Amino acid sequence: MRAITLLSGGLDSVVATWAAHQEHEIALALTFDYGQRAAPREYQAATQVSDQVGCAHKLIELPWLGQLGGNALTTRQAQIPAPSEDELDDPETAAERARAVWVPNRNGIFLNIAAAYCEALDCTGIVCGFNAEEAATFPDNSPEFVQAAEKFFTYSTGRRVEVLAPTADLTKTQIAQLGQQLGAPLHLIWSCYEGGQHHCWQCESCQRLRRALVASGLWETWHQQR
Repeated sequence: MRAITLLSGGLDSVVATWAAHQEHEIALALTFDYGQRAAPREYQAATQVSDQVGCAHKLIELPWLGQLGGNALTTRQAQIPAPSEDELDDPETAAERARAVWVPNRNGIFLNIAAAYCEALDCTGIVCGFNAEEAATFPDNSPEFVQAAEKFFTYSTGRRVEVLAPTADLTKTQIAQLGQQLGAPLHLIWSCYEGGQHHCWQCESCQRLRRALVASGLWETWHQQR
């Protein structure tokens, strides 16, 4: 299968891309800049990973999406939630944090753009880095979302487009372990909501990455390789 991958440069998308790369031809990696704080760092990470995969890489700019506002990722004066590790899996606080960083229809928009490129480039697959942890809070990470997208594409595209989500049933720890097993370039990832020189280790994305790396025994190695 020829596929297009949605590559943000974070843990999930890098491992999903690397896993799909073992079985399919990755024709193009798409990275999106919708005005999020981490956009430059995500693009840098995705560029390096694309080079490793050996596929073309394109940045899609969607400034209007960030200008909708209402979320801490694109609104600089808003505070990004900084939960403790104990709060990560608490459903009540998780729902509140999700509302703070929710970007309207983000994954739906990304998938539809990728589907258009599928038609143009004779591809039949879209690789996504979804995960089971965040699917509990973000419905657009869930298997149901994948199934609904594929059904929609039967009407909106001239070919059968499949959504490949090799990490959708995995926790972050399991994704890190899979990445290690496959030899994915985990040292290149950028998972932080912020866009500084280093991961902040305070935001939820950083907290989940740290927990996964520690649980997988990769924490020290990851820092040494970076």
